[in-house]
This record gives sequence, structure tokens and C-alpha cells, in this order.
Amino acid sequence: MGWRNGGYVSVLLVAVGAAMWGTDGILRVPLLKVALPSQIVLLEHLVLLLYSVPAVVLGWRFFRGLGVAQWVALLIIGWGGSAIATLLFTMAFAVGNPTVVILLQKTQPLFAIALAGILLRERLGWAYWPCFAVAMVGAYLISFGDLGAFAALGSAELLTAALALGAALLWGSSTVLGRLVLKDMPFYALTGARLLLAVPLLAGIVVAQGSAGGLGAGFASEPGRVILLALIPGLLALLLYYRGLSGTRASYATLAELAFPATAVVLNWTFLGVGVSANQVIGFVLLWGAVFILGYLNAKAPAPDPSSPVVGTG
Repeated sequence: MGWRNGGYVSVLLVAVGAAMWGTDGILRVPLLKVALPSQIVLLEHLVLLLYSVPAVVLGWRFFRGLGVAQWVALLIIGWGGSAIATLLFTMAFAVGNPTVVILLQKTQPLFAIALAGILLRERLGWAYWPCFAVAMVGAYLISFGDLGAFAALGSAELLTAALALGAALLWGSSTVLGRLVLKDMPFYALTGARLLLAVPLLAGIVVAQGSAGGLGAGFASEPGRVILLALIPGLLALLLYYRGLSGTRASYATLAELAFPATAVVLNWTFLGVGVSANQVIGFVLLWGAVFILGYLNAKAPAPDPSSPVVGTG
């Protein structure tokens, strides 16, 4: 796709989708006052059954041709990328600074590129490990605000960083495994399967916690917020992002993704009263700079299949 023949629109779609992800904090954090993280994530996926069930039904012919490897990938994408990663993400909001959680999501492309090298045998390139080291320094500054010793760090800070990075790792894994499955089915069907497969696991977690009885009360107390959370930073953002990414160079997409943390920081500051320190800003510049360089180098490499993005959320 030429830049003048649709590149502007594609980058704009990536930016709009990324900006929608920035609304996650202001929608998710207030829900933690009335529901457990597992209940919130299950409620999101129950709302999205309105999309996932028709999408799977419409794309059923593609599922019939999948082999064992693709089905295993689908289960990991649904259970890991949609269920567990979103649960870890929500738990991170519950224990720590929501802006830190959002900014640490930018580590996801680093995990995706590394896993693509391991699982898909894609060459990482000479710049990957230096960029990874710089990005980790940036992630550290975002998480903890300084370069003090680990012993001086609070348990809440460590837990927040671990949960957020765990979610980023699982989303990165889902991106790579999604590339395997996207060879055999359209993205709308994969998205539907990902959301649908997460429901039984999330329901099992809620039942095991003995909190299934509170689902109705959790939804009834904030029905509008639950629906907006499922639709705006969830389904609509994901579909817009991937539609734009199919016609966007990785380097342009990475730049457009700045709409995500930028929107999140502004909204979190405005509605949640959560700001960022100077060291955290420096950390984000280091992290984003490393990711942008990798995206630029990826754009110069032979182009992958348009339906197989490397940079983005899982």
C-alpha cells in the first residue's frame, strides 16, 4: 500500500486504536472498588460474547482445517493472551500505579520479537540485545523511579512491575503464536476464538475463588463502565489497530502507538490524580526509543505477511 494511497489512513487507524487503549486505566481502576480482578475480566469477556460467538460461527470453516499445533497455539492465545494476561494487567492496577502499568506495556514488542526469533526462527539482528538492555533500564525507571538497590524497593512496586511485565510477555507470546494461526484464518475469526476460549478458564477461576455469586452485583453496580471497558480499549481498539497495522510499516506503527501511553498518562492524571516523575519520563524515553529503533530496523527488513504483525498488543 502506497503512502499516498492509504498510508495516512492506516497510521491514523493505528493511532486511534492505540489511543483507545489509553482509556483502560480510567475505566478499569474504578471497577476494582466494586469487583475482584477476576470478576472484572470475566465480565468483559461475557460482554464480548456478542462478538466472539458470531465471529467463530462465521469463521467455522477455517477452524476445521487447523492441525494440532494451531489448536495448541489458539489455546495459549485464548488462555494466556486474553484470560491470564488481562487478569495480571487488572491485578497490577489493583496493587500499584496505573500509569506505571500502562507504560510497562511498551515492553511487549521486545518479548514478541525475541519469541519470534525462538519460535519462528526470525533473525533478531545485531541491534536487538543492546536495545533490549536499554529498554530494560527504561522499564526499571518507569517501575521504580530511581536506580536504588532492589532491597530498598517496596513489595507493591515489585509486584506491580512483575504483574505488568508478565502480562506484556503473554501478550507478546500471543502476537507470535497469532502469526502461526493467521496463515490459516482471517483475523476476525482468530479474535473471536481468542475471546471465546478465555471464558471457560476465567469462569473456572472465579468459581474457584468462590466469587461467582458477586458477578451480577459487580455488573449491576457499574454496567456502563463494564460495557465501555469491553468495547473501547478492548474490541474496537484491537480491531482498528490491526486493520491499520495491515497497511503500516512497523516503524510508523511504533510511532503512532505513542498515542497509547500519551493518552493514558493524560487521562490517568486528570481522572485518577496519578502523575509521572522526571525519572519515569526518562525511563519511558529510553524504552520507547529502543522499541522504535527495533521497529525501524524491522521496517527495513523484508516485509512480513500483512496479516502477521510483530509490533503491537497481543
